[in-house]
Amino acid sequence: MCGINGIINKTSCNENEITAALTKMNDLIIHRGPDEDGFIATKQDNFSLGMSMRRLSIIDLSTGKQPIYSGDKKIVIVFNGEIYNYRELKLKLEESGTTFQTNSDTEVILKLYEKHGIESFKWLDGMYGFSIYDQNKNKVFIARDFFGEKPLYYTNTNKQFIWASELKSIVDVLDLKPEISKKGVNLYLRLTYIPAPYSIYDNIFKLEANHYLEYDLKTNSHKINEISQEILPKEDEVSFEDAKNKVKDLVYESVNSRSISDVPLGTFLSGGVDSSIVSLCLSQSANKKIETFSIGFKEAKMDETAKSQLVAKMIGSNHHEFKIGEDDLKDNIHEILLNFDEPFSDTAALPTYFVSKKTRDYVKVALTGDGGDEVFGGYNKYYVGKMNTKYTNIVPKPIHYLLLNSSKYMLSTKNDNRGKRFKIKKMLKAVNYDGNQYWDIISLANTELELAEILTPSHYINDLFGEYKDKLYNDKVESLTDFRHVDKILSLEGGMLAKVDRTSMQNSLECRAPFLNKKIWDYTNTLPEKYLMNGWNKKHILKEAFKDQFPEEFLEKSKRGFGSPVGNWLKSSLRKELESYIEPKFLSDQGIFNLNKMIPIVQNHLKSKRDNTFRVWSFYCFQKWYSNIYLKQ
Repeated sequence: MCGINGIINKTSCNENEITAALTKMNDLIIHRGPDEDGFIATKQDNFSLGMSMRRLSIIDLSTGKQPIYSGDKKIVIVFNGEIYNYRELKLKLEESGTTFQTNSDTEVILKLYEKHGIESFKWLDGMYGFSIYDQNKNKVFIARDFFGEKPLYYTNTNKQFIWASELKSIVDVLDLKPEISKKGVNLYLRLTYIPAPYSIYDNIFKLEANHYLEYDLKTNSHKINEISQEILPKEDEVSFEDAKNKVKDLVYESVNSRSISDVPLGTFLSGGVDSSIVSLCLSQSANKKIETFSIGFKEAKMDETAKSQLVAKMIGSNHHEFKIGEDDLKDNIHEILLNFDEPFSDTAALPTYFVSKKTRDYVKVALTGDGGDEVFGGYNKYYVGKMNTKYTNIVPKPIHYLLLNSSKYMLSTKNDNRGKRFKIKKMLKAVNYDGNQYWDIISLANTELELAEILTPSHYINDLFGEYKDKLYNDKVESLTDFRHVDKILSLEGGMLAKVDRTSMQNSLECRAPFLNKKIWDYTNTLPEKYLMNGWNKKHILKEAFKDQFPEEFLEKSKRGFGSPVGNWLKSSLRKELESYIEPKFLSDQGIFNLNKMIPIVQNHLKSKRDNTFRVWSFYCFQKWYSNIYLKQ
């Protein structure tokens, strides 16, 4: 686990120049790999190239130093991540005569590429970002994993092509500060994050999950391709019992594969279905008590640590529990939010940072329950998506808009209380008569109409999700399968995984997600949807597979989620800073927000006239990022 950086100068320059830039880039991500670093720099007639990495040593502590070269020194790789099936892949290579100098998964990728080329990328089960310089082909290949667990940014300028694990490394070596991307602003203010291929900057992009970039050093041109994957056929005839047993086997297998480590590991245990199952599986395969970690809130209504305590006692783990409050936020919020390098306002980032920070005192690797909802159909928003068709068939459009307007007052709340009224109001706002409801359901900050109101005309973009819709199997997003695929290409890559990667690596902790296993994803996609969501029962097959190992009804208990009470914090410790961001001159000079709409939204929240937590929090996080990047001297 580490971070990588790379530079191609389109004209030849001194290797020392390249190394100096890479050193600067590496220093900015030392948190991703504090154990060691590595460099390659080479000068050719028409270009210069360098690649570097920072390493957090997890596997092959003694011989896994990077970069790693082929035997003839013509091919070299730097790698960030873990390949969970590297031992099986290595064995097959050895059986065909390949020899190895290390015990690392990095060398396995290199040897696979030597033997099979880019075709080999699809065989990798893991989370990764890597770059390979092939002197034989005069090309560089940059690849990102199937789900997008590990980040990869890149930019192409007149003079250079640059790539990096974190945005800060690129921005810091550019000659000029990049312009803000209007597309990035719109995506962020709808979703609370910016999904690939965009970033908050013009001409800096994220490599999409399950894609590789091929850079031709002769022509100074690049192209991006999807890593081809086999799609399994639907198993409409499979019995629920057989499917349940298969799911159980796949989960156990995945937890075991993600437990390979030469350093201590544990689990994040929130007490929800996913983290409880992962912790159970790990405890059963370990030869000693496992370490489990949970985070709670000092505000009692937000705290759910009792559930994690129950599971920890059941599996006999060494359980560590931490609780945070507003004082912790005040001391750390600047560091947490700005480490994302672009606006990011998932409120779960705050507790994820703190549990990562505390966990790192005990272990170097933590297994998580991330991805369980996307893979097995566990979100409440999937209900709403399915209900839209039924609702719109019964309720005429004019009647719906009367209900929607009334709900603004009848269902309004004054404080950050995410109860039934909040959920009903959100559902009504997401109802869509054109089959596009799911795009508003996943818009956690602003709906399309709300976004059009708060942005100036010069910054607002219509039809924001057009290119994402083109990547889906169906024109309309109506089924559970459709919802899950939207989440894979947007919410998972851009939101969930970015949150976990940045907050955990900020603390030099590696997080692994057993549910984010291509085998499990592929298999659940073959099953009848009713196996995943049976009526109102979410994650039906997963819970049935493991229910005999938990107390009765435990897996059916609802859980609030991992968000933070930021709505209340905005009115107290963050109030002064927030108010500075709505000063008319500040907004006018900035030119992004509509003063007449944005100022009342914030003021109504601060005065507790109306709870606007998510809209105001996303605004606050954007302004904090903007002020630090563009106004800080």
